[in-house]
Amino acid sequence: MSASAHPLEALLGPLRYACARDFANLHAVKDLRTPVSAAVERARGQLRLDRLARLDAALPRIDSADDQVRRAALFEVIAVLREEGLGADLPVAPPEASPKPPPAPSPKVLPPAGTGRGKKQVAPAPEPSEADAPAKILSIAPASGPLATPLKSVGWRLNPRLVGQLNKKGVRKVGDVLFLLPRVYEDRRQLKKIAQLRAGERATILAEVRRAEDVHGRGKRQFRAVLADSSGSIAAVHFQSGAWLKARYPIGKRLVVSGEVRQSTFGWEIPHPEVEPADDVDSSPIHFNRIVPVYPGFERHEQRALRELAFRVSEKYADAIEEPLPEALRLRLALPGLAEAIRVIHFPPGDAAVAELDAHSSRAHQRLAFDELFFLQLGMALRRQGVKVQPGIGFDTSAGRVDAAVKLLPFTLTGAQARVVQQLAADMARKEPMNRLLQGDVGSGKTAVALVAAAVAVQDGYQVAVMAPTEILAEQHFRTFSKWLAPLGPPVALVTGSGTSRVKATARRQVAEGTVRVAVGTHALIQQSVDFQRLGLAIIDEQHRFGVIQRHALMAKGTRPDVLVMTATPIPRTLAMTMYGDLDVSVIDELPPGRTPIETRVFVEKARPRALELIAGELQKGHQAYVIFPLVEESEKVDLADATQGAQRMQAEFPTARVGLLHGRMKQDEKDRVMGQFRRHELDLLVSTTVVEVGVDVPNASVMVIEHAERFGLSQLHQLRGRVGRGAAKSYCVLLTGYALSDEAVERLQVMEQSTDGFVIAERDLEIRGPGEFLGTRQSGLPELAVANLARDQALLARAQQEARAIVERDPRLSAPEHLRLVRALEERWEGRLKLAQVG
Repeated sequence: MSASAHPLEALLGPLRYACARDFANLHAVKDLRTPVSAAVERARGQLRLDRLARLDAALPRIDSADDQVRRAALFEVIAVLREEGLGADLPVAPPEASPKPPPAPSPKVLPPAGTGRGKKQVAPAPEPSEADAPAKILSIAPASGPLATPLKSVGWRLNPRLVGQLNKKGVRKVGDVLFLLPRVYEDRRQLKKIAQLRAGERATILAEVRRAEDVHGRGKRQFRAVLADSSGSIAAVHFQSGAWLKARYPIGKRLVVSGEVRQSTFGWEIPHPEVEPADDVDSSPIHFNRIVPVYPGFERHEQRALRELAFRVSEKYADAIEEPLPEALRLRLALPGLAEAIRVIHFPPGDAAVAELDAHSSRAHQRLAFDELFFLQLGMALRRQGVKVQPGIGFDTSAGRVDAAVKLLPFTLTGAQARVVQQLAADMARKEPMNRLLQGDVGSGKTAVALVAAAVAVQDGYQVAVMAPTEILAEQHFRTFSKWLAPLGPPVALVTGSGTSRVKATARRQVAEGTVRVAVGTHALIQQSVDFQRLGLAIIDEQHRFGVIQRHALMAKGTRPDVLVMTATPIPRTLAMTMYGDLDVSVIDELPPGRTPIETRVFVEKARPRALELIAGELQKGHQAYVIFPLVEESEKVDLADATQGAQRMQAEFPTARVGLLHGRMKQDEKDRVMGQFRRHELDLLVSTTVVEVGVDVPNASVMVIEHAERFGLSQLHQLRGRVGRGAAKSYCVLLTGYALSDEAVERLQVMEQSTDGFVIAERDLEIRGPGEFLGTRQSGLPELAVANLARDQALLARAQQEARAIVERDPRLSAPEHLRLVRALEERWEGRLKLAQVG
């Protein structure tokens, strides 16, 4: 740390992240004790003893499994920070305890029906419904002003049951209601007659209940209600039974019924329909004779009361919505006002297109989508700007230095690698921290580029940290960096959790003394016991495997070091703009010469002999093979082949071959031994789980067989396939599947057969799974998107980024009068998360 930097300053980013939104991120923050411990150790000798004692007392509770204990410890740390003049924006006292969600209801015990006394029967669970979908409040919902009015103060009586349901869903203010967006819409401008229904369509009818009873069908009890209008009849079917269903269908009652129409051997049916009373079908301006909203997270019978509440809140409070966008920007892009868009989204006009509304692509939805993307990009632009204005290291990247680094490589760089090296050299020369993301497909040569950057830093007298997600990959990087950097002199150290205490202590001491210039390791690099004398460059490989806090902890080992994060998991352009809008992005889009494209084939189980023949043929040529299984051992829960038995079967199939087994439950020295044997060709065939997914490099391996390939995602399949095709020989990847495949699984396998381009595969993966599942939970540092669809709104995202960066370039502090509303809206959307400016 520099003399001007406070030893506890590195904690501000992690604490702001952990405390944001009343600790909403806390569950996602793992191992917070490591950066706090490291900061406390740096502070010894500089802080008052009583403050150090308070920090030491809080440390054991920082990662407690009890949220209340953990919060109390964090507040103690924050109190010390504030006494030191830091963290004025951090919370100083625990908020009032929020109501705990009600306990899950116990299974309802029904009276025995014809069974022996004392036997219990558990009531069937209700069928899936809208209540199973989360009630997602739009991320741009304002948190202050008239829209912060509690629902209990709206001025009219609310149904207590509805208020209770809203509270459980986090809908407590009128603004929450306005920004709780409908999931889908129903066209009730003209209800259909039963005779007009067609199989496969989703329809809404008005019908009377003629009969309602439990029946026996398909091997178990079902509930069927016969519904009729003047044109015909149809059955509402529930594949369970119970008194609660009979209460939903009173004989003689008129109901509005919605669902998918099917034709079965029993006649026309609507399975598990959505049902609502039709008492005011002719007179209601809210529920009928219009397009009506259906809200997520609420049962069908709750929709009516919620719709009425949304209507009244919209009428009374929509005008209180502050327009956050500068008027010139809104008019230039021809966007409707925010208040108008909200009104239309809840209650569309009579001429609206239902298909557009359901797809969230209407003009009103696009306004909200632009807001989400624009404020996301505005926050990213400010984070980017914040990093750029901080003083950093200006490395010597003169032509001689860079050429000397490149000459350490035993091969010539590709054009794409050379281009990226120049980008890195330009970044490292500037006296501001480098924050760059390096994307490259499997085998494109990212490690070589990283080594050139490391050599530049080492020649300038700085240390380099290289962090990898697994010990197998760290050990591989250690061998590569040790070999290629040997001419520069200083040794390379391996810092992992394995090895003897003496070996680990020696490595840590050498890193702290500076005798080791390059430290390659796993999460062990960010432990409290690891210190760097002069860290200048942090390289994080397979960065998506690390959390925000772990990356921040590594960067805190130095004073604003340059940062290079790398990924071999290609990220579609839209997601790169979203997740890494504050980073500069480099792409290696060219493979080294001599690589033969991998031929991929999909075989069903009956074609297994062909896969075995392919393995046999490659082994006879002197090549090696991988066979990948999804499980380590046989499981009673899923009917999948496992690696342990798979290794035995492979040895039986190929009795003269040397077969090895590798999986994540093995001790690290066992894994190293097996990988070493395979690398030295002391093993011919390696049976493994996905532990070999990342970074393993054995050029002689020419065939990869993946069992139960339908169980893997596209990204994982592409990574696994990348373990072969690393030499000059033609390579093969066989995807073995079962017979019962979902449509999505078939589509994934077809993509793998048709393309070996990781970026094409990533774009298709985004289209198939959608951005939410593609991102998973790793990027919880970003505001959620409720309307914008990154697969669909690519042009909108590009425009949002362009407009956001232009504003920050003209007004870096957003101090112009026309930007005051932007600042208020931005803070509400990001809720303190902008402070993690260096994390990315």
